[in-house]
Amino acid sequence: DGEAIDGNSLLHPRLCNSCMLPSMASPSSSSTVVSHRILFLHSSPLNRRFLFVKPKSPFSRTSSVDLRMRLHSTTTKLSAKELIIPSCESSIDSNSNPLEAGSKKIEKLVATILIFVQVWSPLPLFGLDSAYMSPAEAVLYSPDTKVPRSGELALRRAIPANPNMKTVQASLEDISYLLRIPQRKPYGTMESNVKKALKVAVDEKDSILASIPADLKEKGSQLYASLIDGKGGLEALIKSIKNQDPDKVSIGLASSLDTVAELELLQASGLSFLLPQQYLNYPRLAGRGTVEITIEKGDGSAFSPETGGDQRKSATIQVVIDGYSAPLTAGNFAKLVSSGAYDGAKLNTVNQAVITEDKSGEVESVSVPLEVMPSGQFEPLYRTPLSVQDGELPVLPLSVYGAVAMAHSENSDEYSSPYQFFFYLYDKRNSGLGGLSFDEGHFSVFGYTTAGREILGQIKTGDIIKSAKLVQGQDRLLLLPHNNNNNYNNDSST
Repeated sequence: DGEAIDGNSLLHPRLCNSCMLPSMASPSSSSTVVSHRILFLHSSPLNRRFLFVKPKSPFSRTSSVDLRMRLHSTTTKLSAKELIIPSCESSIDSNSNPLEAGSKKIEKLVATILIFVQVWSPLPLFGLDSAYMSPAEAVLYSPDTKVPRSGELALRRAIPANPNMKTVQASLEDISYLLRIPQRKPYGTMESNVKKALKVAVDEKDSILASIPADLKEKGSQLYASLIDGKGGLEALIKSIKNQDPDKVSIGLASSLDTVAELELLQASGLSFLLPQQYLNYPRLAGRGTVEITIEKGDGSAFSPETGGDQRKSATIQVVIDGYSAPLTAGNFAKLVSSGAYDGAKLNTVNQAVITEDKSGEVESVSVPLEVMPSGQFEPLYRTPLSVQDGELPVLPLSVYGAVAMAHSENSDEYSSPYQFFFYLYDKRNSGLGGLSFDEGHFSVFGYTTAGREILGQIKTGDIIKSAKLVQGQDRLLLLPHNNNNNYNNDSST
């Protein structure tokens, strides 16, 4: 699928051998006709080359640069002689059928058109002074790259829950994509997906409820009943699909997925993995937490009103932090919030982010290692960024508007700042075709803005965090005496 197309394959199979281009018949020819596809194999002999200059992030200790891609290429031109199609007329007997002769001429014309399209199309880029672009490097630019496009979806997928609930969740999430089809929505497929989810939920009821701790069993049973036949349950969703009402289907689907997430959170009573020995004394969040951050304008102005509302001098943003995928990073942040370390902190706006001032030296904090959970894995990687170009994707992607992550340490990109965090203002115009940020996998993302996202774009340099409070998850925050020897200078983690 991603290999280069042989030049001969562009000609009609019935075209006589004498009609083949000399430059295509020989592999050593100076010109090569290639596929328009960007993806192709490492072994491809084509001189199709790209040079991507990876920009430095404005959130690291280096200076800010625009996130952009530069392509250096030159176009190999074919000489006029190479474009001449050898005549086929000599191979056509003058006494042959006129229809056959006409067919030959049409085939020759089609082949000529195909060749000119391949040669002069702006898509193929050639060059002798840059590196090959491999399929791995094309992940950032692939339209098929699948990552969660909202914080709610990313958080739901990050819950380490019962496999049966994950099957139900996956079947329902597929309907979200089907609903986006503008016309002739596949309601039959949607109904099949819901029936599949309903069958799994009913057949595996005992397994689903057995995964819930005893003290939460009653609440779990209520949620399960609501999922099956509640007002926003699966049976009601099937009825909406049969009525082919996309608005009701969308509302019912959202309700069912919310119930699924609540059940999964009950099942995930703690971390599904053991922390490395050297990090056992770090603060950690063994689950989910919710932080409310109130921001006020530094210049005395007001935030733009919501629909039908009044102007406000302060606004509140809600952030859900995820200890299932980033326990150390979320734990350190929750500890700082609980101690009031962010109250009064000034905010700065930089390229695609709102970042706090750095007060690392003024508060008691620790330098937490870079912490990224790869998709499909059971535990995070520490001090190691993901190689997105090799197909690695994080469970908590940066490429979501309102993602919350720690800045890099001033001393090493293998560590996060002990204090400084930022809201990422994702913009698809500054990302690859696959919708991935060019910094994907290089920062410790630990949560998402779930309420007040519209406020992020109104924040200006000089605005202030009036207060930050941990309103949920205090019982999941584990604070242990920290061994000062476990800093980034002495840490030997792998």
